Amino acid sequence: MLEMKRLRLLWELSTRGTVAAVADALRYTPSAVSQQLALLEREAGVPLLRKSGRRLEFTAAGESLVREVEGLLNGLERAEAMLHSAGDEITGTIRVASFQTAVLALFPAALRHLRETAPHLRVELVQYEPGAALSETWARSFDLVVAEQYPHHATRHIPGLDRMPLTTDRIQLAVPPRGSGVAEFDAVESIADAAGLPWVMEPQDAATRHWAEQACRIAGFEPDVRFETADLQAHVRLIETGNAVALLPSLVHISTPRVRLLEIEGAPKRTLFTAAREASRGHPAISAVRDALEVVVREAEAARPTSSTP
Repeated sequence: MLEMKRLRLLWELSTRGTVAAVADALRYTPSAVSQQLALLEREAGVPLLRKSGRRLEFTAAGESLVREVEGLLNGLERAEAMLHSAGDEITGTIRVASFQTAVLALFPAALRHLRETAPHLRVELVQYEPGAALSETWARSFDLVVAEQYPHHATRHIPGLDRMPLTTDRIQLAVPPRGSGVAEFDAVESIADAAGLPWVMEPQDAATRHWAEQACRIAGFEPDVRFETADLQAHVRLIETGNAVALLPSLVHISTPRVRLLEIEGAPKRTLFTAAREASRGHPAISAVRDALEVVVREAEAARPTSSTP
């Protein structure tokens, strides 16, 4: 009988590519992973891996076994979801990945709601870049992810993950409040008016950065990006202190509406959604977190500003 934990390591190797990456993801040492894979190969009685330079490649038998293991893992998840659904209370641990805006604007209230509706559920929340979080959820590092998608910048659809819309979040031009001491900021009423002003944007590899740069180019200029950070609260702080302008989603401003918000032509919106593995979709813990987020979203929508802040 092949041991499931060792089969999981083989599947992880096919997913992550290297023994070192598997060890890092599962908090093993590389030597422990190698030893377990070698033992699995002896149990299987046929070669599953072969060396190619400094890397390991799968044999035909290894590739076939990996496909079977994925089916086993999905079956185990469905069985676990069924068992938890049969219980009277929602228990266990759920690992959730989310980007910063949702962590700040949605999860504090969602966790409070869960303390009332599912008091025996343990929620572990990790702030994670959305694209990577989707991949890690498919790889079983997380059970649920809250991710975002900007207009005309579709996130990668990963087979085996479901996707449920959560809300839309309008994107606005955020500028310092009037009287900041810089007349150029006071005169801004559109993206085109911000040409030549200092901008704060996310790092180069972020979809939000690409979208913001394209919006500026469509308006006829290349933005002067003087400040770069993935922390949107830092964006708000730089703007409200009269140092920069930015294109920001409105959820950022729920708790800190100390900037002047201007609507953008076309009223662009980003989409927030949750994703989980299809095999675990019926798990009551995942449903409970999704339900809590939907409750909070309704409250957040009522709190969003409906007009520019003077």
